[in-house]
Amino acid sequence: MNGARAAPVLLWFRQDLRLSDNPALTAALERRAPLIPVFLWSPEEEGDWPPGAASRWWLHQSLAGLSAELEKRGSRLIFRRGPAAAALSRMAAELGASAVLWNRRYEPAAVAREREVTSKLEESGVIATSFNASLLFEPWTIRNSSEQPFRVFTPFWRACLSKPLAPIGEDAPKRVPSPEQWPHSLRLAELSLEPTVDWAGGFRQVWQPGEPGAKSQLRRFLREGLVEYPVNRDKPGLVATSRLSPHLHFGEISPGEVQRAIVGVENGNRAAVDAYLRQLGWREFAYHLLYHNPESPHQALRPEFAAFPWRMHAEHFQAWQRGKTGYPLVDAGMRELWHTGWMHNRVRMVAASFLVKHLLIDWQAGAAWFWDSLVDADLANNTLGWQWVAGCGADAAPYFRIFDPAIQADRFDPGGGYVRHWAPESQHLLPIVDHGEARQRALAALESIRRRRRGSLK
Repeated sequence: MNGARAAPVLLWFRQDLRLSDNPALTAALERRAPLIPVFLWSPEEEGDWPPGAASRWWLHQSLAGLSAELEKRGSRLIFRRGPAAAALSRMAAELGASAVLWNRRYEPAAVAREREVTSKLEESGVIATSFNASLLFEPWTIRNSSEQPFRVFTPFWRACLSKPLAPIGEDAPKRVPSPEQWPHSLRLAELSLEPTVDWAGGFRQVWQPGEPGAKSQLRRFLREGLVEYPVNRDKPGLVATSRLSPHLHFGEISPGEVQRAIVGVENGNRAAVDAYLRQLGWREFAYHLLYHNPESPHQALRPEFAAFPWRMHAEHFQAWQRGKTGYPLVDAGMRELWHTGWMHNRVRMVAASFLVKHLLIDWQAGAAWFWDSLVDADLANNTLGWQWVAGCGADAAPYFRIFDPAIQADRFDPGGGYVRHWAPESQHLLPIVDHGEARQRALAALESIRRRRRGSLK
């Protein structure tokens, strides 16, 4: 033994911004070598879906929190710009790193980038290894009886439930071994993630981005929301859902930790446990669909919808964006979104349905607006949700199922508290379209593609 220090290891943080239950971090620590955590900002590598404004705000806060947690453990987070393959290869050469470790992503652009990173590093003799940190089941591990990907949720989730619970991950380390000399790093502020005009005041009132915030939100839900979840989850006026979606998207908490926590407090509340786990299942299904259908963010999974007669009415679209449609539940949801970066799931369905069915505006326009406005903007979930509402996706709600916003408000906001909070004057606005007329237009549009399809089959 000559006492020489082991070659350092690079840990590439991405959408796994936590220190507990982080497989790549655990594997890096097991190498007993100096560890250099790095975050690369390269939105140009996200294809058509670079992080939106709300996501960038959240990302800044989460990175600041992760950096502080690493510093408590004698480490630090290095910030650099991409492209990833060139940046990681250059850093590995600069530092004499033996390996680069990271946790996988599953979006089409991210998958392509990981392949490029792996190839570039291995050409240089650097070990490149990735892990699963963001899903209960990776997309290629769940198959139907014909060994094909699923297209319907219920059998997909049944197959998932036949698998064992996610294994328990490691706690956050008390110390992280550091190199003798740290490489150059940009300042977090130099990534320009936060808005230059401070429109995020409402975000700060509602959210605590970062791993501690994620764990706090989970504890709150277990304490206050889980038991009544099946009854209250569709009531937007209550804080009755877990609100973990942005934390899961940015990897501040793992779905495995959430799953184990929910199952661990069953205590006779099996219906509540099953109802919430089913929502985790929809998240898994969204990634399953995106991975096996990488064209889906831009293309309906049901091909006949390529001929759907969408129309863009700019004034109507702007009224929808601003929460000025004259339909109180829709307007309340859109204003909640603008103020907090989030919208209750039931209201998301109603607001999205209004856009694609009452206004006949293409679901992709709505998906783009949500992408920029949501703190939990997630390509898999966003795509699944919009294609589901538009009736053009896998296992989607039929297009002819057209929500009446007034009936939805009576059913799920019976006291009107949610509407009064977010859009008190909307009840006095004239609706921009008549529900009955809009419904007939939507059904006529659907019939037009059915006729076209019937004609093509003759």
